[in-house]
Amino acid sequence: MHDLKFQCSNEFLIFIISIILVVQGLRDPYKTLGVKSSASVQEIKQAYKRLVRQWHPDKNEEPGTESRFIEINKAYELLMDPERKQLFDRQGTIEDIPNFRRRPDYSQIHRFEFDPFDSFFNHGEFKFTFDEGSIYHKYTITSRAYENHIIPASTIRPYLIFFYDQLCAPCIHTEPIWQKIASELEPIGVGLAAIHMQNEPALAKKLGVNSLPYLIGVIDGRHIHYKNDLLSFRKIIEFTRKLFPYKTVVNVKDNSLEKFLNGWSDNKVRALFFSQVEPPRLRYLLLAYQYNTHASFGFIKLGSPGIDETCRHYGVNKQMDSLLVFNENVTSPVATLSMGELAPQTMRDVLEANKFLLLPRLSSQHLFDQLCPPEAAKSRKQLCVILITQNTQTHDPYRAVMRDFIQYSTYPREKVRFMFIFKEKQEEFVNALSTGEGAPEKPDLHVVILWRQEFDKVRYQWLEAKWSIKPDAMNNTKKKLEENLQQLIQTTEGLPYHAKVASLSDEQARGLFSRIVNRLIIMGDVLRDNISRQEVLPAISVVLSVAFIIIVGYVMSYLVQLEEQNIQEKYRREGKQPPGVCGKSREEHKLNIHELRGETYNGLVRLLKPGFRTIVLLVDKESKSKLLPKFYKIVYPYRKNKSLMFAFLMVEKNLDWYRRILLQTLGESRELNINPKNCIGTVLSLNGHRKYFCVYHAKHAEPRKGHSSFKQSKKVDGISGDFMGFEESYSESESSDIEAGGFLKREDDDVESYNILFQEHLLDRLSNWLDRLFEGTTQRYYIQYWPENMK
Repeated sequence: MHDLKFQCSNEFLIFIISIILVVQGLRDPYKTLGVKSSASVQEIKQAYKRLVRQWHPDKNEEPGTESRFIEINKAYELLMDPERKQLFDRQGTIEDIPNFRRRPDYSQIHRFEFDPFDSFFNHGEFKFTFDEGSIYHKYTITSRAYENHIIPASTIRPYLIFFYDQLCAPCIHTEPIWQKIASELEPIGVGLAAIHMQNEPALAKKLGVNSLPYLIGVIDGRHIHYKNDLLSFRKIIEFTRKLFPYKTVVNVKDNSLEKFLNGWSDNKVRALFFSQVEPPRLRYLLLAYQYNTHASFGFIKLGSPGIDETCRHYGVNKQMDSLLVFNENVTSPVATLSMGELAPQTMRDVLEANKFLLLPRLSSQHLFDQLCPPEAAKSRKQLCVILITQNTQTHDPYRAVMRDFIQYSTYPREKVRFMFIFKEKQEEFVNALSTGEGAPEKPDLHVVILWRQEFDKVRYQWLEAKWSIKPDAMNNTKKKLEENLQQLIQTTEGLPYHAKVASLSDEQARGLFSRIVNRLIIMGDVLRDNISRQEVLPAISVVLSVAFIIIVGYVMSYLVQLEEQNIQEKYRREGKQPPGVCGKSREEHKLNIHELRGETYNGLVRLLKPGFRTIVLLVDKESKSKLLPKFYKIVYPYRKNKSLMFAFLMVEKNLDWYRRILLQTLGESRELNINPKNCIGTVLSLNGHRKYFCVYHAKHAEPRKGHSSFKQSKKVDGISGDFMGFEESYSESESSDIEAGGFLKREDDDVESYNILFQEHLLDRLSNWLDRLFEGTTQRYYIQYWPENMK
């Protein structure tokens, strides 16, 4: 008895552990690794390497690191196992123990525990339950797999979803049709799935499935209902063709061929199908939809009048189907494929190898990851050569010269990739490189060489000279680029500088208007599929009733307003004050920001009354338009305080005045070299009567009074100097940058810890500083007199 209890307890413990393991594995492995469901094996491996470096317990001491590391390894093991990956994609099953790796068996599921018709349907000639050999079982998925796999994957391939039930006689009759669909459409790229309606009633209700058998198509996240009463193979083919968006493959004529091929400015290659069968075959539509983000597809029917010259020019065989791929050079295709019947996988291989232009534009982060993937190993580093341009026709010749250079270069693609970028559309990305070391003063038309070590960390090197199109300087710039690339390819030497870059914005992302229109189209499709004729009239009646109520309410409101105006006009004619109108208008407080200069110096600073202060923002010509509106918005709540005045100071014009104020706080006479650029965004609170000022600077965390760091700060003639950058290590050098203070980069500083603060973030902490200013907890810097050299 004791052994029996022990055995039962062990079995129960194993069962509990199994349940815990299954629950722990219920996370989506694609989301865990941060990849799409359509990711290749190479992309999964790269994502795994990046996450392992980040979450390895030996390198990361954050809480939860070990569990996160285990989760990453489990997700990687699942996705690298073809059988388990296929099981998850179809059924959403993520279990990692053998006992649970069994497909669901719906053959023993009944609507009622004791079904009086069970013996009738399961004996003799009638058998309406599906066994495990049914074609539907092979494609059965759960609602979780539909949401996590089918919907994301429908952006690159359409899906046909079949709803069935074990007691559905018509479903049995349509099984041969589904078998033929699987054998004909799945090999060319159509996704197939089946859903057991009895086990997924919530999903069926959500999709508007109200009868069996039922077929829907899913494309780009939208579900489209099959409306034909006859379920046949030919009708399903026609339904599948109608799923694709308009102009997935456009018909090209002789008069439109040149325009089509020269449309590569949209950053896509051009692909042309030649075939004697019209309309284009379904496999061509599937290929065009899969690569719609990389290529634009056209179709020319062989045998059409006037195409002989086109076929002769491009060497097209009129007896076979052909696929031609073009980049910027439209005179000849970069790839040609001709066969009696183009195989889907062969077409995909050709497109995969030629899906980028000679000089593609960095228009999204996804494209950047494809062209320039992260690679930490120096021996396998991939160099990315980026030409910085603007979206203007004057820069077209520079890009053309770069294309000529690429066309005749012999660098392998796995080692060197060339691309260009629009500076105004990817400003944050370009600023991260152009504000670092070794960068030119203006990055326009310069070339930068990148090596991505991690997702957001790169090493880089700028070419000293601009990319030139002048005949005398063109060869020199090309030669300089070749020398740098040869040196970096042939050796394991790394690039000298490194920076942290922001993610690229998606230039092809839909705007607000297009998203609204797309949403309205989807809503229209849903209403059309789910509202019957009997429900249309009540719905229209409700809409018209609501519209009538709104119109009547608007008319009544207008009449009331008109009557009020007549009454007020009558009182004014009689010399009386209309009821409800105050005698005096409420005083409106306005905020004025003056410029601090020679003409306003006395009124704003030197002759200020006791208790009055002036808040001054330091700007220059370039930053004035950006910082002044933000400064106005921050100080606007203080406009009612009559003891405050607000101003701005052009720092380049009055730099000498600012230097003299800072010298008085030192208590000694010495030369100060101030960088005007580091003064931008500084805010001064000037007390003209008591002769002191307080300073806000975005790069200096001023210690609070009473805080330990404030008590330990070094004193210079009784005044704390740490905040202003008067530390001993920096004051020893006469060429030190006063405004940079403790944030100056020294040789022994870690470059990773040196953060760049962009101009638009300089005033982010001003509101908190103003609160402390009025609390009296900010540091005050007393002076002997106000300088008189204000311009």
